[in-house]
Amino acid sequence: MNESLKFVQLTRDNDQPLSSVERFGPEAAARAKAFHSSFPEYQATPLVSLKELAKSLGVASIHVKDESYRFGLNAFKVLGGSYTIGNYIAQKLGIDISELPYSRLVSDEIKEKTGNLTFVTATDGNHGRGVAWTANRLGQKSVVYMPKGSAPERLENIRKLGADASITEFNYDDAVRLAKKGADENGWIMVQDTAWEGYEEIPGWIMEGYTTMALEATQQLQGEKPTHVFLQAGVGSMSGAITGYFSALYGDRDRPIITIVEPNKADCIYKTALANDGQLHFVTDDMQTIMAGLACGEPCTIGWDVLKDHADNFISMPDYVAAEGMRILGNPLPGDSRIISGESGAAAPGLVAEILRNNSLAEIKQALKLDEHSRILCFSTEGDTDKENYRKIVWDGLHPSF
Repeated sequence: MNESLKFVQLTRDNDQPLSSVERFGPEAAARAKAFHSSFPEYQATPLVSLKELAKSLGVASIHVKDESYRFGLNAFKVLGGSYTIGNYIAQKLGIDISELPYSRLVSDEIKEKTGNLTFVTATDGNHGRGVAWTANRLGQKSVVYMPKGSAPERLENIRKLGADASITEFNYDDAVRLAKKGADENGWIMVQDTAWEGYEEIPGWIMEGYTTMALEATQQLQGEKPTHVFLQAGVGSMSGAITGYFSALYGDRDRPIITIVEPNKADCIYKTALANDGQLHFVTDDMQTIMAGLACGEPCTIGWDVLKDHADNFISMPDYVAAEGMRILGNPLPGDSRIISGESGAAAPGLVAEILRNNSLAEIKQALKLDEHSRILCFSTEGDTDKENYRKIVWDGLHPSF
């Protein structure tokens, strides 16, 4: 455990206008939630109050949104994939997505109008499973490319939904390029949360879909405003969407302090914030981290546009911090509820615990303005989507460098 946390606070020119977050605000989130709630499987995922953990760590409250219950898929990603496919079909038909609830989306009328569609994506598992699940529900096809080293369990879960899925020899970002090649050559529809110049409409829809869980959390907090929100990032689409939501909800001056968390083997958002030179900075290595869902080397342009103007802190952290989060959530203090959180899902809660428990990180704690009055919100974005690896870390207590 000789690796350390790397921390940067982004400095900004106060005279420059902030990027708009309206598309991720409460009104947009309500539209996304209305679409998702039309699915028969819909149920708001739990917002767990860890009162004893908060007391132990010396803060006022800790709430964790448990996305392992989302649509029976053990992860939040389906929110983005389903909302995007709904928007794509609505646009194809020349109607608004509000006119296309699940009951109509799966109708013979809509299938006859759209014909046969194939959706393609690259994924470490959760996003591809969400795309495959939605395509399966609609009687459409999906093709899913996974980066090298992906868990066989995640591959099989996607194949069970009828997808043509495979583990490639590429890293995540090159798997994205393979998906784009397939879309260009075969007329498939690419559903990817990584945005670049010329490909921003679909990633934008994906991000809007993620705001459903932020709206649910706000409603479940019943008026209690978080002082701090911690968000893990891969390409920055989820973290950008949720940052945008809270910035729109409260206004940029009154919003919670927002901290973005990444694995130090795939910290493209941190590197971009650290350079702060107006350019995106990539990670091009193999990105060997247990946080497979965050092993992305190229920032999403839309996500970064939000984060650079509305997030406060950026942290690059070692794998053992996420493993710590998995153990803490999976083995709660008496009186707290258990949360089964996977490697990526536990990244932010693990960081919170590490900063509040490790005296050598007092300087970071002070910079984040964490104290006895802090009300902390995290999102556990996945459950044990790789059960074998989950057990290795939580049961056997292995250091996650194996």
